[in-house]
Amino acid sequence: MALKQEGQDRSKSFTRRALLVGGGQGLLFSALAARMYYLQILEADRYVTLAEDNRINLRLIPPPRGRIVDRFGTAMALNQQNYRVVLVREQARDVKSTLDSLAPIIDLSERDYKRVLREAGRKRAFVPVTVQDYLTWEQVSRIEVNAPDLPGVSIEVGQTRHYPYDKTLTHILGYVSAVSDAELTGDPLLELPDFRVGKQGIEKQYDQALRGAAGNSHLEVNSVGRVIRELSREEGTPGRDVVLTIDAELQTFAHKRLQNELSASAVVMDARNGDILALASTPSFDPNIFNVGMTNETWDELIRDPLAPLTNKAIAGQYAPGSTFKMVVALAALDSGVGTDHRVFCPGYVDLGNARFHCWKRRGHGWLDMYGAIRESCDVYFYDVARKAGIDRIADFAKRFGLGAETGVDLPGEHAGTIPTRDWKLATTGEPWQLGETLVSGIGQGFVLTTPLQLALMTAHIANGGRRITPRFTRPVGDPDETPELESLGIPANHLKVVQDGMDLVVNSPRGTARGARIDIEGQEMAGKTGTAQVRRITMAERAAGVTKNEDLPWRRRDHALFVAYAPVQAPRYCCAVVVEHGGGGSKTAAPIARDILIETQRRDPAVNPPVQLVAGERPGES
Repeated sequence: MALKQEGQDRSKSFTRRALLVGGGQGLLFSALAARMYYLQILEADRYVTLAEDNRINLRLIPPPRGRIVDRFGTAMALNQQNYRVVLVREQARDVKSTLDSLAPIIDLSERDYKRVLREAGRKRAFVPVTVQDYLTWEQVSRIEVNAPDLPGVSIEVGQTRHYPYDKTLTHILGYVSAVSDAELTGDPLLELPDFRVGKQGIEKQYDQALRGAAGNSHLEVNSVGRVIRELSREEGTPGRDVVLTIDAELQTFAHKRLQNELSASAVVMDARNGDILALASTPSFDPNIFNVGMTNETWDELIRDPLAPLTNKAIAGQYAPGSTFKMVVALAALDSGVGTDHRVFCPGYVDLGNARFHCWKRRGHGWLDMYGAIRESCDVYFYDVARKAGIDRIADFAKRFGLGAETGVDLPGEHAGTIPTRDWKLATTGEPWQLGETLVSGIGQGFVLTTPLQLALMTAHIANGGRRITPRFTRPVGDPDETPELESLGIPANHLKVVQDGMDLVVNSPRGTARGARIDIEGQEMAGKTGTAQVRRITMAERAAGVTKNEDLPWRRRDHALFVAYAPVQAPRYCCAVVVEHGGGGSKTAAPIARDILIETQRRDPAVNPPVQLVAGERPGES
């Protein structure tokens, strides 16, 4: 009986466990079914979308960069086809063997070998690896001819930036190069491996306009990322062409004219509206090397070159203006009540306390009025009138004419120069202004520093009758050649006429300091002013023994040579400023350069060769 009772208890216990297990399995399958219903029914659309996203790959298409053209429509920066050879590992039987066959055709280096083998091993087998960029047409032809012996090798065609004028326009156009980490803004276009952005010059100033907007391509890919087909494609918006005020041929002429000098710069400007027709700085460099890549050795040569080819000296070079500053001092003196008939005797020096200030002409000029002082660039005369005008009045006039501050030109990298005042010196050095510093400033030395662009702007303001202009490389669409309504600098016309007549005498009078550089072509005569800026102190002992001539000094101890001018004299339109570092006398070195550039400028007057105005959005064919 006991055994029977025990068996019944076991049967009941087993039944309960079976029910519990069955119930648990039922719950598990119910949960699984509910989850499958949730995934397949309720969340079906979401997972279809995710699957579609894995299947469809969206890729950006970089737009063609806009061109940069001169005032006549000549392309100065454009896009060229870039032929590159690529290799697909899965199609090549042996990558190294294929490279061995390719090496005699395109001259592969050991570095190329290592890079290609490394990338081929790192990337998926179907992803192309670039072997070499910027192939010549001859290299492309040879590769195509040998294609049967080069498995996995093919030619791809892209675009690259090209500057046909190479060194001539570098400091204006700048260059493009790969995007740096600091330039990443979240724009996916900037993250494309071959994308380039403007780094200097106009390329940088107008990068957004030149860049355009990206297109896109929808690609169908498999689970490992292999492209199966292109489903759709939308081309981007090409970058806008930028039309400059520059005359490319005049720029070429100016650049060549400066090449005989170790380091020099020149600016040509339209005095009516601020259009910059040419702006040259030497030495220069080829901007194409930044786009295609350069060696560390080439970069080191550029940054270590003592002549600073990377610097745009026309807007960033700061020089004492020397006697070219005397026109500003003359205007300040006239404003202070000094008349044109004010006469000063020049014995070759003037004493102030126990200091002696010398004239460039050792034996002196004798008696001179203001016209004669400008004509012969007498330092003693300008010591006298600078003292009468005072440094603060001189500084006020200098700033009115565009000196001592950035001009506002649409080109990055401009320097402001220095126009000293009493307050400036006290704030800068903690020392009070000295009267002797006023005398030195009166001949454009001492603390006074200007750029060639500022000197050209000063000259333009004199030539156009004292109307304020801003130098520019681009002109608003529809803007006419001339800008008739300009703000006045507040200079009396009769005072400006004194300076204009004085500059005429400098070049066209028999006693003028630039008589040897005059323009003899009727109707194209120029007016100008020479300048020679010392870069060293001449001791009393040297003066007693005879000042050493510039040509007998080491190059870096020679004076800077400067010249500013405008033409034609009777109807001023074009102005020019030339600075030759350590070039000696302005009349001997800088004036002939300015003369030749102004002759060429007038020969190429737009009245004879009207500029081509591109229609907004128009894109002439690219090569």
